[in-house]
Amino acid sequence: MYTLPKIERFNQDVLSKYHIYNSVFITLPFDSIDNTGVLLPLFTETCETGFKKQETPKEIFDFFSNKFLNNASETEKIDLMFRFIQYIERQIVLFDAIEDAAFPVVNNMEGRGSLRDIKEKSDAKEKDDELIDFLENFNVRTVLTAHPTQFYPGPVLGIINDLTEAIRQNDLLKIKQLLAQLGKTPFIQNEKPNPYDEAVSLIWYLENVFYETAGEIVHYLQKNILEGAAIQNQLIKLGFWPGGDRDGNPFVTTDITLKVAERLRTSILKCYYVEMRNLKRKLTFSGVDTLVAELEYKLYRSVFYSKGEIYITLDELLTQLNKIRNIIIEKHQSLYLDELEALLVKINLFGFHFATLDIRQNSKIHNAVFHDVVNYYLNSDSKIFPDNYFDLSEDEKLVVLSKVKGDLNPADFDNEITKLTLESVQAIKTIQENNGEFGANRYIISNNESALNVMETFAMIRLNNWENPTVDIIPLFESVDDLQNAHSIMEQLYTNPEYAAHLKSRDNKQTIMLGFSDGTKDGGYLMANWSIYQAKIELTQISRKYGIKAIFFDGRGGPPARGGGKTHKFYASLGPKIENNEIQITVQGQTISSNFGTLDSCRYNIENLLSAGVTNQVFSKEKNELSAEETAILTQLAGLGYDKYLSFKNHPKFIPYLEKMSTLKYYSKTNIGSRPSKRSKSEQLDFADLRAIPFVGSWSQLKQNVPGFFGVGSALKHFEDTNQWGKISDLYHSSLFFKTLLENSMMSLAKSFLPLTAYMRKDPEFGEFWQIIYDEFLETERLLLKIAGHKTLMENYPDGKASIQIRERIVLPLLTIQQYALLRINELNKEKEIDQDLIKVYEKIVTRSLFGNTNASRNSA
Repeated sequence: MYTLPKIERFNQDVLSKYHIYNSVFITLPFDSIDNTGVLLPLFTETCETGFKKQETPKEIFDFFSNKFLNNASETEKIDLMFRFIQYIERQIVLFDAIEDAAFPVVNNMEGRGSLRDIKEKSDAKEKDDELIDFLENFNVRTVLTAHPTQFYPGPVLGIINDLTEAIRQNDLLKIKQLLAQLGKTPFIQNEKPNPYDEAVSLIWYLENVFYETAGEIVHYLQKNILEGAAIQNQLIKLGFWPGGDRDGNPFVTTDITLKVAERLRTSILKCYYVEMRNLKRKLTFSGVDTLVAELEYKLYRSVFYSKGEIYITLDELLTQLNKIRNIIIEKHQSLYLDELEALLVKINLFGFHFATLDIRQNSKIHNAVFHDVVNYYLNSDSKIFPDNYFDLSEDEKLVVLSKVKGDLNPADFDNEITKLTLESVQAIKTIQENNGEFGANRYIISNNESALNVMETFAMIRLNNWENPTVDIIPLFESVDDLQNAHSIMEQLYTNPEYAAHLKSRDNKQTIMLGFSDGTKDGGYLMANWSIYQAKIELTQISRKYGIKAIFFDGRGGPPARGGGKTHKFYASLGPKIENNEIQITVQGQTISSNFGTLDSCRYNIENLLSAGVTNQVFSKEKNELSAEETAILTQLAGLGYDKYLSFKNHPKFIPYLEKMSTLKYYSKTNIGSRPSKRSKSEQLDFADLRAIPFVGSWSQLKQNVPGFFGVGSALKHFEDTNQWGKISDLYHSSLFFKTLLENSMMSLAKSFLPLTAYMRKDPEFGEFWQIIYDEFLETERLLLKIAGHKTLMENYPDGKASIQIRERIVLPLLTIQQYALLRINELNKEKEIDQDLIKVYEKIVTRSLFGNTNASRNSA
């Protein structure tokens, strides 16, 4: 029996099941749900017809109201809107659960990019030795961040998990129960979570998904590629930001940082305890049973009675387990050896830390803190800093900073930020004592603009009585200018004797983070991605020159993720000029639940990242390298796109449009994360202070997705107009990097729907501005279809396209309601007597509509 094509598997296991279970949801015995279930399909149809007729969201809802609501009052209309919102939110949950349940059926878990595929290619190409060497030196690090785009509260995530399993088992009674539970479970949080709450939510994924998946992957590799030998390398690493990421988040305190680290340690020990308890039922033979019981008891006490105290060390745990292993092999015919080795694999991966808690702070904060620190020393007649320190040149300051040592006491400072920043260094020390070095050994400097930013951090750590710190200092280069200067900054550091000595103590490895949030906001899609690519080449070159191994840490799921696309394809496209011994990516919000939320999706995506590394390093070392001509074309494309985006960003209506026509200001009211929606507290919206998530999310809510495509069409058109289209076409078909970049932009276009806001073209203030977006959208769509030879967007990913289309259809009424509410708010504000209470109701509608729209798009922000 042949396997159905992917799109047919999708239609059979996702689409058809959605229609069946959605009809079950409609018939649930709730008055409000029942009434909503009857009216919502009619409203969806009205929206689709209305937008085809180029009607406004207000005209569409008014037509629906007049036809189906029988002279309803405004209060009754508002009540129905809220019910529609609640219903659609639950439809999205249902669709998520069905897709998650069908994941291993729709996606070939043993196909291209899988571990099995890696093994078979290695055997066929006789590359086994190279593959083993790769596995002993390569790392994948997924870092779960505190950047909230996940709108599901904990109870709803639990229902999704149970619903997914019930759908997989086709248990109709259980599905009906869970849908009923879903109908009665609130989707909103009345209060903002604190950073510890965020950490607890994400630790659920560590315990229930990453722990099992990462362990199984490495265990499989040991058994099938290393023929039973243990992989010494920590192949899969986990990173963690909630509780450690202080950039722009005043709610991250030292106590919370330490509390999160303790929770991580307790969580991993709990995982080990559960496994030991299961092994105790199997390892019941002489000479082993007492050792197992002793370990189980010590782990139990460490988890449930510890109050911070640990009753067993990592070395003791490993020593005892290896002792048990030897006895099993020598005396008990290796009975249950496989299960024991599976546990040893996990302990090698996760130690007592589970995930490394990264500390992050903004360079501008560091500047202020360091100013405070220097003044403290100058006022205390200390000779650590010269009296004229603030008048020194940057090079002179670097010399001073490389030699300072001290024993600062955070309590000596009145400034709260200074105190907390210094305490964060003390917290790293404490965490390393309790969880091991991997508990917290990375300090990230966001908005890094100079070597001085790094050396101030280096000096601050050493001034905390830590002469040889076991900490990696990681500069984060975000803006286009900073990316272009990054290699010069790193050369200054590599040639500083004290910093070079520090790197030597860190195995001559330097982690460099690139383009986390502000790259696309600053430079547009093409320039941001090309700047990162070029920066990596230059940073690799300068690092190799000084004998340093550069490790690149990519923000927001990897460089192409602003388009929401295939991250593993991007990494497979990197050539030999870019150091690629580790893939480090941040994962956030609903991307965590969509890409790593189940055992199947987590396994699939981690295996694909491993496969991207294998492809680049073992199977195609000499491929994917751009020629000088191709590099010149991409540089020109990026420049053209940048110019177009820059003129758009500098348009006098850019900020006012976001403020008045988008949902930007409503993000701060959603209570989904502890972090403020912008860096400063001023009422005036400053572009530099605007956080990337509300920025990108606002474009997504408008269904305009500007960050994923703007400037692409104009750049391509230049080559069409100057009779150079052949060059672009050849580049698309020869460069996996360029092809992946454009395919990800196509996904952004596929998630756009310009008819939703077409009414804005008639707006006296913003009509011209909306038209600029629309024209660029049409041009980008036309030329991307031309270069790919397609008739429709995402033609080569029919299942992905189908998923997007269904999700977009589910949320179309929600988007219409959101725009209707925004239009009503503008109308009410123009009336002579302003009804503030009614405005607040419509503002609540806008805020509530953010939830479902974001969850449906899965990787929008």
